[in-house]
Amino acid sequence: MKQTLQQVFHSGKFIVGFVIFMALLLLVIIYPLFIKDAPLAIIAQGSFFPPGTYVNIYDSINTTDIYTLNLQDAAANRISSKLSNDDREAMKEWLIGDGVPADQIDTSDTASLLDLWEKNYDPQKNIPGMIFAQKRYYQRLNDSVQGILSTEGEILAALNPETGTLEQIGTVNQSDYVNIDQVANVRVLPLGTDNFGRDVLTELVKAIEVSLEIGFVAGIVATLIGLTLGLLSGYIGGWVDDMIMFVTNLFTVIPSFVLLVLISFSIGQEQRGAVTIAIVIGLTSWVWTTRAVRSQVISLRNRDHVNLSKIAGHSIFHIILNDILPYIASYVVMALILQISSAILAEASLSILGLGPKTSVVPTLGLMMNWAMIYQAEILGKWWAYFPVIVAIALITFSMNLMNTGLDQVFNPALRD
Repeated sequence: MKQTLQQVFHSGKFIVGFVIFMALLLLVIIYPLFIKDAPLAIIAQGSFFPPGTYVNIYDSINTTDIYTLNLQDAAANRISSKLSNDDREAMKEWLIGDGVPADQIDTSDTASLLDLWEKNYDPQKNIPGMIFAQKRYYQRLNDSVQGILSTEGEILAALNPETGTLEQIGTVNQSDYVNIDQVANVRVLPLGTDNFGRDVLTELVKAIEVSLEIGFVAGIVATLIGLTLGLLSGYIGGWVDDMIMFVTNLFTVIPSFVLLVLISFSIGQEQRGAVTIAIVIGLTSWVWTTRAVRSQVISLRNRDHVNLSKIAGHSIFHIILNDILPYIASYVVMALILQISSAILAEASLSILGLGPKTSVVPTLGLMMNWAMIYQAEILGKWWAYFPVIVAIALITFSMNLMNTGLDQVFNPALRD
């Protein structure tokens, strides 16, 4: 056993796959210890907040220590964050549509562009060819550019309960800064929020955990069924072999994914929990394992050590468990790894079709893809809602296939160096 493990961990492919898989497993274990938020908790009033560090404005204003920083690029950064190149081109398009000559519009000159905009823009004007969504966009753009060239500070006012009037209580200058470590409420969202306003990273970590659970349960179910049927069919033979192979061939003819879709649809949304889906996937994925194990057993059942065990009067189950199973154990482990990987992909495919686990209980990688597709994250360019999910699925399947390839190189005599 020790020598076998040494051989396994001398395989470069297995080590790379094992390291990637363990890194994902450690992320699933360690992350919830620090971030205790529920994975489906809605933390944002809005959809698709971009990745970044979010600072509570109220707490930043009321921070006791205010620092004055004379940064030359501060104004330029503020302007660029509120007026992107796309916004400048959109403003130029509106001004041209309003009759302003194109040669008078310089999008690189912020001051002159805003001056033209202020003089000509009217939210009530109907530019030919402009749809309602574009009209709303220009209204929001107009609101965002108000006062961005101003060098004056923002006045803070509060209601005087005695007089019922607003009174100035302070000023926030444009050169005022606060230390982020001194702000009470700061939330880092490395992957932003999804269409429901939920933290994508927290959701993704839980989704990886649930998808791995589904993969392991489905993989174990499929491997146990395939191993049991393959052992009985390959060793006993005769009518037992004929019956098992008849059922196996029947399931081979019917595409497993089509069968999986039909079963999942018939179960109903409310009854489709993660474990239920895993068992359904396992019950439809055992066919190729059965055929592969059967062929391995047929090559072993007439070996000398098996014949000696027969002569000794050992029972069929004793021979299968002690004289055949140990010789195909490595193959069974590799089959289990592939079954787990296939089950994770099957769950993702089901969930994308809307036939995965219940959406209101736990997230899975497939469900996150489904939500991103429904709310058109890929069309809107909200990459953080779907790209990390694709990377997670790719890393899981890639690591497992690398481990399987590494084991195959160790245990397959034809592939040994």
